[in-house]
Amino acid sequence: MLEYQVAPAGASYKATFKVGHGCGGSPTRQIAVDIPAGMRGARPMPKPGWTLDVQREKLAQPTTSHGRSITDDVVRVTWTAKTAEDMLPNAHYDEFVLVATTPAQAGTLYWSVRQACAEGRNDWVDVPAAGQKLSDLKSPAAALEILPTGGGAAHNH
Repeated sequence: MLEYQVAPAGASYKATFKVGHGCGGSPTRQIAVDIPAGMRGARPMPKPGWTLDVQREKLAQPTTSHGRSITDDVVRVTWTAKTAEDMLPNAHYDEFVLVATTPAQAGTLYWSVRQACAEGRNDWVDVPAAGQKLSDLKSPAAALEILPTGGGAAHNH
């Protein structure tokens, strides 16, 4: 579901969620994306015909960015079609986009994505247990691999 599934640590990342079908034959009326812990400063791209809801929560551990203290951050972004005509038909494709800063640590992050349709829903929220692969899951969350920054590997002598 994520267009780009790898990103460097501590960098700006454009998360593009691809929606290629509705629920059965029913059109998509809402996409809700949970921002993984460690991702910072999520900013969604508005879509014509869709309202945006950005949910923020207090951080357990405040951080500092550009000299100011950050005590809360975005935890969920929801796009909702304004009218039935604005819904994404089952036969069409669209993308829902946000940008955020990746964590400084390497590892895999999982983005839970909930797709609500005029009738029914698809929740892409399953995270693999130890020893499981994403392909083993019925409704896998979108996975993003955070790569370590280059460090000392790029010395030119």
